[in-house]
Amino acid sequence: MPGISVIVPVYQAEGFLPACAESVMNQTFSDWELLLVDDGCTDGSPAICDGLAAADSRVRALHQPKNAGVSEARNRGLREARGEYIAFLDADDAFEPQTLEILWNLRAQTGADSAACAHWNVYPGGETSVELVLPGGVYDHQGILEGIVYPLLGDRLRQPIFNGFIWRYLFSARILREAGITFEGAYLEDEVFLMEYFCNTRKLAVTEEPLYRYRLNPASATHRYMADFCQVFARFMERKAALAEKYGLEAARPQWRECSNWAGLLIAVGNEYAGGNPKTWAQKRRTVEALCALPEMAEAVRAVSPAGMSRNKQLVAKLIQGRRFTLLTWLYRIKNRT
Repeated sequence: MPGISVIVPVYQAEGFLPACAESVMNQTFSDWELLLVDDGCTDGSPAICDGLAAADSRVRALHQPKNAGVSEARNRGLREARGEYIAFLDADDAFEPQTLEILWNLRAQTGADSAACAHWNVYPGGETSVELVLPGGVYDHQGILEGIVYPLLGDRLRQPIFNGFIWRYLFSARILREAGITFEGAYLEDEVFLMEYFCNTRKLAVTEEPLYRYRLNPASATHRYMADFCQVFARFMERKAALAEKYGLEAARPQWRECSNWAGLLIAVGNEYAGGNPKTWAQKRRTVEALCALPEMAEAVRAVSPAGMSRNKQLVAKLIQGRRFTLLTWLYRIKNRT
């Protein structure tokens, strides 16, 4: 049984995968296994996975014949993982050389269930910035709820938004198995996974040292038009509501639905005006107007007045509140041109 199983979902990643895998093989901590889950790739990624597995017995290549999405790829990795702890790594990202050693020792020395680290945001031009999970320290269950679970549940409007990145943590495989925690969907799946995991965690150790290199990729799923976003978001809200009820979270954030729906509406509007949407501008405007008229969205707009967002989001929210959809559409046309 290795100490840590590192799970990497792989899809059309031949340009990044060798460097990603090398960042695991060069770890100062050696008690790991690397699971490369080929999610129906049609490029050179499957051959790279097989070559890496042939070169190091700690590497396993798992092949799925058809593309099933990032959630199923991660779930496959969880089913196959033999490690006592689980770490996630995306195929276009990388660990720092001491990532696993620092997280392992931090958890062991504090007696924590889990460990977390800050990360580097790596921008397309090569610039970087550091983003924290939480201030460094050891958090008990209530501290975990206040620092991670409640922000993920309802604090989705005011900046800074707590990001649901799963690759900043070292997870207990035992907790994941006993609570039956898995992934679902291709968008916002990280947030629900983290919420449920940390509802079952008693102690978290956090370092402010950035140990993960997150490449901000303009071609990623979060930057593309999603034709089925409304269905995806509705299912996300269903899962969130089920967790809120199961773990008694509603009392701490009584307006979590309205805040989450407002945040979802802002994403839906941006998605509707995304460059890949084939609709005409008039069709986009009508769709946005219909989105804002949905009962759950209309209630969010009525009940909550967003504040503390970025200037652009604040402007979009004001135009929605004033039902100025023609002006909103023109502003997005200008934005897309530039």
